[in-house]
Amino acid sequence: MNSPTREREVVVFANPAAGQGAADRRRKGVTAVLRSAGITVRSVAGRDADEASDLLRGELDRGADGLVVVGGDGSVHLALQELAGTGVPLGLVPCGTGNDVARYLGLRPDDPVTAVRRIVAGRTRRIDLARSAGRYYATVLAAGFDAIVNERANAMRWPRGQMRYNLATLAELRVLEPRHYVLDVDGRTLQFEAILVAVGNGPSFGGGLRITEGAVLDDGLLDVVVIKPMGRAELVRTYPRLFTGTHTTHRCYEHARGTRITVAAPGIVAYADGERFAPLPLTVQCIPGALEVFA
Repeated sequence: MNSPTREREVVVFANPAAGQGAADRRRKGVTAVLRSAGITVRSVAGRDADEASDLLRGELDRGADGLVVVGGDGSVHLALQELAGTGVPLGLVPCGTGNDVARYLGLRPDDPVTAVRRIVAGRTRRIDLARSAGRYYATVLAAGFDAIVNERANAMRWPRGQMRYNLATLAELRVLEPRHYVLDVDGRTLQFEAILVAVGNGPSFGGGLRITEGAVLDDGLLDVVVIKPMGRAELVRTYPRLFTGTHTTHRCYEHARGTRITVAAPGIVAYADGERFAPLPLTVQCIPGALEVFA
């Protein structure tokens, strides 16, 4: 006599404040669809990042066949810290601002149905993650002008939303100066002046800016992009090319690949997955196959 098949069980996580409540509303719909497909669902929603991490850790310790994140790159970043290396698959229903991880996986915020169907189907694949200072990230470590803009924007109390970043960008453009970097790529040390350095596990960050164009999620390598000094006007003209990845032909663009990257420069706090990460210097290592995802 055959034993009955165990019902699949997943944890669904959403930040209640994300998207002015949109993620929490979408979470309820996702939960209903998964349950109608015969999947047991346990929901998690913390009041802040620390509480959410504790709750996620507890739910995963109980055992789960998947963790479904309803949100954007920030929510994914939080989940990665608990999922990396566990073999528990990540399911993503995008509902955030940047959604670069969703882009990597071929998912769109306006098509939650496709995302849920993948989770129900249950097929998975493994992708790499980057690790630095004891934390994982999936997208890009920003360690230059973009990180400086983020740091200024986070210190501003007004205005809210995208306009805050626009004003922060304008403020930093006025005082833009190259910085001296020391970069080590698998033991090869380089020193140079630059306005931007990025270390990518995937090709884009910041809502589709393809700064590390060509980065592959499962090649066991990190992609390093250096933008050498250029004037303010030229930087503004070049910016739109980041959305198409055509900046790779610019004379100030340089690129390298490696498994272990150290970046050092004065006065820069790096950001990864859109989250404040840590001050430079930082050593970033590729962790091949660290994350399983529904694909």
